Amino acid sequence: MRSSAKHLWSDQSGAIAAVYALALPALIVCGGIAFDYARLAAMDTELQNAADQAALAAATQLDQGATACARASAAGFSLVSNTPLFTNEPSPGAETVTGDKDCRFAAGEKIRFWQDKEKTTAATSEANARFVEVTVDARTAEYALTPIVGLLNSGSIAATAMAGLGSAICKVPPVMICNPDEPVGNTNVDYAFDANALRGYGLKLISVGNGPSAWAPGNFGYLDTGSPTSNPNVELRQALGWTTAPGNCSPIGGVKTRTGAGTPVTQALNTRFDIYEKANTGNGNAASCPTGGACPPSINTVKDVFQRGTPNAANKCGIANNEWELPSDAEAYRPTNTTDLTQAQADAIRIMGHPRDKCHAVSNNGVCTYGGGTATKIGNGQWDRNAYFRVNYGWTSTQWPTFVNQGVVSARITTSTPTRYEVYNWEIANRGTSIGGRTILGSRTWGSGGNPPTDFDQPVCSALQTPSTSGIVPGGTNVDRRRISAAVINCDARDVNGGGPTAYTVLKWIELFIVEPSLNRGSGGNQRTDPNDVYVEIIGETQLVGAGATAGQVVRRDVPYLIE
Repeated sequence: MRSSAKHLWSDQSGAIAAVYALALPALIVCGGIAFDYARLAAMDTELQNAADQAALAAATQLDQGATACARASAAGFSLVSNTPLFTNEPSPGAETVTGDKDCRFAAGEKIRFWQDKEKTTAATSEANARFVEVTVDARTAEYALTPIVGLLNSGSIAATAMAGLGSAICKVPPVMICNPDEPVGNTNVDYAFDANALRGYGLKLISVGNGPSAWAPGNFGYLDTGSPTSNPNVELRQALGWTTAPGNCSPIGGVKTRTGAGTPVTQALNTRFDIYEKANTGNGNAASCPTGGACPPSINTVKDVFQRGTPNAANKCGIANNEWELPSDAEAYRPTNTTDLTQAQADAIRIMGHPRDKCHAVSNNGVCTYGGGTATKIGNGQWDRNAYFRVNYGWTSTQWPTFVNQGVVSARITTSTPTRYEVYNWEIANRGTSIGGRTILGSRTWGSGGNPPTDFDQPVCSALQTPSTSGIVPGGTNVDRRRISAAVINCDARDVNGGGPTAYTVLKWIELFIVEPSLNRGSGGNQRTDPNDVYVEIIGETQLVGAGATAGQVVRRDVPYLIE
């Protein structure tokens, strides 16, 4: 008996049980905290994912169009309808976002719209709502084990996310212009330019050349497409001439400029008129259409140059004697004032393309007075329609308004002051048709001899090039080769210079009709045009095809992205 008691007293088996007994409450507390914290972290992740997806959904609607804020709010509201699984609130229901469905900024709103990603300026309208901030309604996690140490729940937990819409414009030549309306010394980066109000107005785009000097209102230049080509002139000729421009799409919000300009670059634009200054054969990247792509013209190549007979070789398609030739000043459209030519004066002209506004046609600088200025780059939309139809179709000033209201119904012109772009499209729709005794876009000859001067208004040179192409008829999946989109930037306010890493914010994108090939017209003191400049007619603001589309003149690709 005594031995058993002694053994029991000295036995150490189970001694650790006391330690466990003392540590057990602390271990349970730690386990409870770990369990509940894991559930809390999971709920926070759930809420943040909901906020992220709601912000991304809302951002897809920020297209600056009507009801953009309402559509963005609706997208955010409808997307977040999942039930949080890591909250144990009684009947938690679906996670939601609540708030107004407009652009108004008010304290406490769960959806807010901003003009900038730094959230310093609240949006005031759909036009400047560029970013959206979404806060999901708060949730509470009721703790399961942590109440042992006195905590019953997590308190209200919410999540916030901010997103914007990254957009790019694709399938267009990388052209930018400085806002022609921007006053000298302007500091307002949002100074307006209403292209729709100037529909049909001529616009003289002055090349900035190759230097790094500051660009001025009315200058034009080129955008950096990110092409791997090391030679900027080759890169730009590819982008301006090829049917599919190489390199990246141009961001709608911010673009970089590209150095490199001049006659070799505008020669690529001239291929759209069936002019190939240097043929593809043997010239490689030195050709007007560099090796690796096709540079077809439009089906309508009305212009003020002629051939002596039909060209029979690829190297007979540049600007030179026995290739495409300019008429003498006496036989060309060279007005001396801003009034319409008389019928007798028009009859002396041998060949005439779509002309400039009369105030731009009288001299190289012109005498346009847009906005009260002097020799302004913006014209007034008044071009000599009577002379154009007389030279090209033999119609009088009283006949042509009747004849252009005939032909294909959808293209008929019912106004006596059509734009050049309207006439261009009417000619395409009715090409080969006899109207008013003349074949629309038919060739004309004058003079005598075996190879008389001939006006070709449809392509004859593109088929001789390598690769061989034919004129492009706009519409459907075909782009219009005499129409380009251009980025408009307030160059004074943005201090734009050629080249460099700076990305400049685009004010808007506009559509332009290329009126004439870029050539050196006139001589001596009678020079009328510069081969480095481009003359266009304003069509209006760019109507962008929806994200991912593959047809149409241009394509806009939109990708929403998270900011925070």
